[in-house]
Amino acid sequence: MGGCWTGQEGAALSDIPAEPGKPDDVRRALALLNAAGARIGNSLDLDTTARELLDVAVPQFCDLASVDLFPELFSGEDPRTSQEAEATRPLRRVAFASAVSDGPITLGHRPGEDPDPAPVELGSVHRYPAGSPYAEALRTARVQRATGTLVQSTLAVPMVARGRVLGLVQFSRTKGSEPFGERDAALGAELAARAAVCIDNARLYRREHERALILQRSLLPPDDPEAAGLDIACRYLPGSAATEVGGDWFDVIELPGHRTALVVGDVMGRGLRAAVAMGELRTAVRTLALLDLEPAEVLGALDEIAQGLGAPRGGRSESSGRSADLSEVYLATCVYAVYDPVTRRCTFANAGHLPPVLVEPRDGEGEQPALLLEVPKGVPLGVGGEPFEETEVELPDGALLALYTDGLVESRHQPLDEGLEALRTTLAGPDRPLEDVCDEVLGALETHHGEDDIALLLARIQGLPAGSVGDWRLPPEPRSVARARELALRQLADWELDDLADTTELLVSELVTNALRYGEGDIRLRLLLDRTLVCEVWDTGLVQPRRRRARDTDEGGRGLQLVDLLSTGWGSRRTPRGKIVWFELCLPEDGEPKPPDMAEALLSLF
Repeated sequence: MGGCWTGQEGAALSDIPAEPGKPDDVRRALALLNAAGARIGNSLDLDTTARELLDVAVPQFCDLASVDLFPELFSGEDPRTSQEAEATRPLRRVAFASAVSDGPITLGHRPGEDPDPAPVELGSVHRYPAGSPYAEALRTARVQRATGTLVQSTLAVPMVARGRVLGLVQFSRTKGSEPFGERDAALGAELAARAAVCIDNARLYRREHERALILQRSLLPPDDPEAAGLDIACRYLPGSAATEVGGDWFDVIELPGHRTALVVGDVMGRGLRAAVAMGELRTAVRTLALLDLEPAEVLGALDEIAQGLGAPRGGRSESSGRSADLSEVYLATCVYAVYDPVTRRCTFANAGHLPPVLVEPRDGEGEQPALLLEVPKGVPLGVGGEPFEETEVELPDGALLALYTDGLVESRHQPLDEGLEALRTTLAGPDRPLEDVCDEVLGALETHHGEDDIALLLARIQGLPAGSVGDWRLPPEPRSVARARELALRQLADWELDDLADTTELLVSELVTNALRYGEGDIRLRLLLDRTLVCEVWDTGLVQPRRRRARDTDEGGRGLQLVDLLSTGWGSRRTPRGKIVWFELCLPEDGEPKPPDMAEALLSLF
């Protein structure tokens, strides 16, 4: 028949006198507590901490032991306060140890019931019966004692940290061992309390890790980003749960003219602040990219932003420890590349990052070697004081470009040189789908260690076919407006895009007219067909167009308003010899709405 005993709540081990004739009990208890202090809490993992507790307790303190935790701890949630109605809520068995048997410890029971009910399997979720010593220990947060047939003495010890019950530890002694006494109960409570604090720290860490991971993943591009003239595949592997989340990121940014910016970066430092810093820098990169700056200009502006992020705020002294720590967190490496599918040229700029890898298409039999591109390696972002350089490389169709972070090629088990060589060897294999290449790279390199985040971005060059580009030069004279309309209509007819003819004709006329009025030099008209239709009008003038709202009595000034109304998007960007004004139209598809009605758009301007 089972029994129940309540120990002294909060009683210190030293307050309980040694039992007569057992003066060595205190020395053994102190030795056990010293071992617990050295061995429990060396990991920020719930299961590992529970096992460390049992490694100390068995067989030095008991013959059998188990640890049960509330399931919400594993998602980092705050455990609810123990109440009468919650004494029997589910727990998960996370650890078991035995010096006498490999079988799991038995469940608790009510007095008068079967004293040795079915065992609980490791990893399973179970409930303790209401009224049992184990449920009472959870409800009252006090040590309880139970007896049974095979196990003659058990301590049910609640694991309490920061005023909340996290779970339950069972310490049991089988027949032939001495039953637990009052000093044993105090010692068991002390062991459980020490482990509970470590488990709660692990829970808090897991919660912060999950939040940082969610933040980081929310800022990464989708798994299958699309880009004109590029076949793209990417992988992101976070560090293991035992390490803090890092600041690795990659991005694929669509630019005007069907160009694409490819970005891979790595914030120095770890934890939630590194993830936040990554998010701020990634947002800044996207903003700067959409301004259509040159790659070196993007990194230069990003360097200034990174310095500002790490600078002391609110008037605090630069000697502040927090400010110094922030400055370290906001250092980052980054490689930024812009690919033009029409010219098949890619411009790179590097801020202290590892060099891109290029594999040119095979020429006949054999494999082409994978080359580390010689991109000038500037200083990391946030250092300041040094300008960034650019390198332009022509990429033939079928070439493979790889951007990555150092977690892929460097670890404690893999020197950087060996990792880079393994990456080059794997990329230089026979032609195969990019998704397969990603998997092979991760399989060939030491990516299982989980010490650091890993970002990998692969792009296979395709380029726009010559038949998808219409390019003409026009003299700066009034008849070029009619000529531009004629060329555009003829090209759309060749592409079988008659549904876009009227809109394109009108908008081309507007942009060429503006180039004649406000621009300089020869005019260049270019149509690009990919997933959308892009029209570009080039001139050598430096003045950027600015949309303004015309008054009802004005006879002109509505051209750019009309472009804005009828197009999917429009804008302008600088070139080394002037500017480009462009607009974009979605391609008509079955079931998709047709382009806006021009008559209605014109009427809406007045």
